[in-house]
Amino acid sequence: MFDIGFWELIVISVVGLLVLGPERLPVAIRTVSRLFKTVRDTANAVKTELAQELKMEELHRDLKKAEQLGMKDLSPELKQSVDQLKEAAASVNRPYENKPGSQAASDDATPPKEPQDKS
Repeated sequence: MFDIGFWELIVISVVGLLVLGPERLPVAIRTVSRLFKTVRDTANAVKTELAQELKMEELHRDLKKAEQLGMKDLSPELKQSVDQLKEAAASVNRPYENKPGSQAASDDATPPKEPQDKS
């Protein structure tokens, strides 16, 4: 990353010690290290988010191709993308299907019985 050798670090340490003094040098080192950690974490978060967005864009592009082909004679990559999207949709719907106290899941499973007239 940085091409800093041992002697450069010694020179920086001596200059820092002379400028800041022995009381403030440890605080300055901690502050700089926190700053570097924050920058590194932010860069990693942006990289991860960008990778997720690119993956989603690729899946959307593959889904549009699959729709244009009529979901027939799909290449293995397109089939895999469509399957991933179906699994993602199912995992999103799964928590809502069998909620306790929810009538939606039980209503869909059995059709309502109609009362019979006894005339």
